[in-house]
Amino acid sequence: MSSGQQSRWGGRQGPPPGVVLVAPVLVSLAVQVPATVLISVWLAMPAVTVALQLALAVAGPLALLASRRWPGPTVAAVTVLALADLLLSPDVGPPYVALAFAVVLAVARGALIWTGVSLGVGWISALVLGSLAGLEWHPFRIALTTAALAICVSIGWFVRVRRARIAAYRVEALQRRQSAEQRERVRIARELHDVIGHALSQIHVQASVGLHLMDRDPEQARTALSTIKDSSKEALDEVRSVLGVIREGEAPLAPQAELAQVGRLVAGARAPGLALELDDRLTERPSRAVQFAAYRIAQEALTNLVRHAHATHGVVRLERDADALVLTVEDDGRGVAAEDAAAGTGVLGMRERAALLGGEVGLGERPGGGTRLIARLPWDHV
Repeated sequence: MSSGQQSRWGGRQGPPPGVVLVAPVLVSLAVQVPATVLISVWLAMPAVTVALQLALAVAGPLALLASRRWPGPTVAAVTVLALADLLLSPDVGPPYVALAFAVVLAVARGALIWTGVSLGVGWISALVLGSLAGLEWHPFRIALTTAALAICVSIGWFVRVRRARIAAYRVEALQRRQSAEQRERVRIARELHDVIGHALSQIHVQASVGLHLMDRDPEQARTALSTIKDSSKEALDEVRSVLGVIREGEAPLAPQAELAQVGRLVAGARAPGLALELDDRLTERPSRAVQFAAYRIAQEALTNLVRHAHATHGVVRLERDADALVLTVEDDGRGVAAEDAAAGTGVLGMRERAALLGGEVGLGERPGGGTRLIARLPWDHV
């Protein structure tokens, strides 16, 4: 992004490029040309000398136009022009402002060697050529000029360091934004997977039951269709809630699920020959974030249980162990190996959800056969 453009985080990042290029030229001309004319008239210099000084006063500022593409050669050229101007009017002359701008711009753009060599050679040349020509400069003038050049180098270095810091900040801010966007995409994908996976699993099971019992037991088939209707409506509401946060300025359309709704979740997870029960041993509730995570983990675990476990009995248990909420989902199905392989990203999503809160999810064999999933979540996580 060039300076002067709007950043993606708002605000201008600097003056327009044209201003940075032209302003030093105009300022140098505005100082050097009028000063050269006034001093020439005051000292009644010869016309040839006046013409040479005016040419030098104009050439230096115009050379600055090349400083963006060639900052090193530019500072060398302007140094030569400043040296010529100094030797042409050794007693009194206008300040060669173009050299100050050339030094600042060259250092700011990284031409450090060019700047050092140019100033060093120019300074030595001024002393040597001045001595050969019999010129003598006051020590105060030498010290003042040296200090002015050092200040110009310092200003250029400050601008260079500041630019580097701004560039590093932009890269860091972009990385933070991309990381936040990636985390948000993963979170939304996880929410949609849990919601849609659970709902479609229930719809599939109940549709199979309805088709199987359509002629033999119409009442049971009607119950299965009613369950499909309720599951699909609930899924649509939750999907709207998840997608609502994607739209800028919109809040979720429904409150986040809590542990109080786990009973409804267990009651709705139906399958032929499967009996589920809820064992709620909690006397108080943890933080809202923990409740929501536990609800989603229980939802995914029940989805896997109904789809893959081939169990006849399952239990969802909620209890507190010291400073942790312990959620246990176990069944008497065919075991963890087949279920874990079939669950795939579902188990990974449960573990990621728990890890975000500083908890963990363990999946293993249940004594006596079947699968046991245990999720431990910190009780007071905000």
